[in-house]
Amino acid sequence: MAIREIRVVPDPVLKQRSVEVETVDDELRALMDDMLETMYDAPGIGLAAVQIGVPKRVIVMDLSKGEDEPKQPRFFVNPEIVWASEETAPYEEGCLSVPEIFDEVERPTRVRLRYLNYQGEQVEEDAEGLYAVCIQHEMDHLNGVLFIDHLSRLKREQAVKKVRKLVKAT
Repeated sequence: MAIREIRVVPDPVLKQRSVEVETVDDELRALMDDMLETMYDAPGIGLAAVQIGVPKRVIVMDLSKGEDEPKQPRFFVNPEIVWASEETAPYEEGCLSVPEIFDEVERPTRVRLRYLNYQGEQVEEDAEGLYAVCIQHEMDHLNGVLFIDHLSRLKREQAVKKVRKLVKAT
């Protein structure tokens, strides 16, 4: 396993639409393991492959709460939302590719998703709460959309400017 570099705005790879994965094999599992290690190191709760410069439809996630709770890694290959509730709610989001920027995004409160897991088995399940928010946020990445794209143009431009300044300072 290796920690990979997380791409930050305005890196053009983040705007690419990720391609579907043909098969879940050892090479893909190695990528997912690297993604998980990178996400934990950052630290974050979700990471799409495109955020480390690999435009494939792959997401890793772990919503466990801190050091005292056992890790609960989740793997999503070719995820798709097959249903979303009409009810929406705002949630304050942040992103490893937009460091130190947080803002509210309105999303459906519940979704049903279908994906392949770490073993390549198809799974269909419902998500709500933080799980629903996180999976929608990460799936946006697969389509070249960042959470700041849901904000006003002014807020988005300010966010990119802040990140550029932050990157220059490091």
